[in-house]
Amino acid sequence: MVGHPSHEITRLLQAWGDGDERALERLMPLVYEELRQAAHRYMAREAPDHTLQTTALVNEVYLRLAGVRRGAWKDRTHFFALCARLMRRILTDFARSRRALKRGGQASHIALDEALIVSQVPRADILSLHEALERLETLDRRKSRVVELRFFGGLSVKETADVLNVSAETVSRDWRFAKDWLLCELRTVNADGA
Repeated sequence: MVGHPSHEITRLLQAWGDGDERALERLMPLVYEELRQAAHRYMAREAPDHTLQTTALVNEVYLRLAGVRRGAWKDRTHFFALCARLMRRILTDFARSRRALKRGGQASHIALDEALIVSQVPRADILSLHEALERLETLDRRKSRVVELRFFGGLSVKETADVLNVSAETVSRDWRFAKDWLLCELRTVNADGA
């Protein structure tokens, strides 16, 4: 992060964890841009008609952070891991409510131009990805967490390794396996018409 040393973020996180409610207010301007970039990276993968905006996603993360119990993190990396988990929950909840409200919500909406594009990688909606991640979690919780931290949180291999207390090599192996496994799962879901 340019201009905001990690130790300042960690200091504010510790102050917030110790009960200083104003520390969150001072923290958010320091981490806002990084959270916005993580949200933007994820939102870029969403369907073009997605109505939740990047800024709204970050603002919702902020609101949920205000309700998080103290000490849910130990440093900057753990804080961003928590934010990644919150983003995943927000996007999943949003997708569920949107699907429930729309008539024919189970149907995929494909623009004519999009239908003409041939791709080997199926476009996964957030609910399919969430359900696949839940299945992966029953098989291997750590691999599921690696995907959550890297995909939703935008954490690097090293940051993910720090959060999970494993080596960077382990994260890289888990990441490769999980991507392949999820791709296979999502292809199966798409082939079944779910």
